[in-house]
Amino acid sequence: MKDLFGTAILDYQTNNSPEDIITETNISEADAMEVSYLFRSYKEMPKLEQKAMQLAKGKILDVGCGAGSHSLYLLEKGLEVTSIDISINAIKACALRGIKNGQIQNVLDLNSNEKFDTILLLMNGTGIFGTLDQTSKYLQKLKSLLAPNGQILIDSSDIIYMFDEDEDGSKWISADGYYGELTFTISYKNQSEEAFPWLYLDYNTLQNAAHANGLECELILEGEHFDYLARLY
Repeated sequence: MKDLFGTAILDYQTNNSPEDIITETNISEADAMEVSYLFRSYKEMPKLEQKAMQLAKGKILDVGCGAGSHSLYLLEKGLEVTSIDISINAIKACALRGIKNGQIQNVLDLNSNEKFDTILLLMNGTGIFGTLDQTSKYLQKLKSLLAPNGQILIDSSDIIYMFDEDEDGSKWISADGYYGELTFTISYKNQSEEAFPWLYLDYNTLQNAAHANGLECELILEGEHFDYLARLY
């Protein structure tokens, strides 16, 4: 990978002429996102993220931390936070922002001997699962990292609304796989990453996957646009 997402984050942090990140999926047109959004304060966060910040407790693992805004807020509250991302440049930016325990790490490769009271997966946290088939593998790994009475706080969206509706209200959805399995492409400064799988899970599907992997699943909050925050424990 070219690490374009991380490059954009580092460019913004170091004032290196940052530009918008362009994202595109197999079911949607190209969309521009200002990099500054990844550097939002608590007041600028959506309600789902604010709620996750309120519920986070104990020793925390921030998975896919990006620019580290969630980690920073929790560190400022005096909590112990380990921030991980597969992006080298994102972790460099986190270090420049004052996050001392940032690691270039895939969650699947973490040592399960280390346990956490709260594991955060935010900004469509189910995305890293890639496909529905991979979900159990990730949930089992996350479960292995939980301390007794620990919790996973994860958000996603039901993207059924993105599909065309027939006159009778039924949706035009491919019979090939789960409708929340998308292919994402990221572009930045006239470069593009190779397309990669990214998963959106509706709440019922997440709940079923959690139960199948020995986890309870609780709906914490629903957002304004088919998004939700869930707690797994």
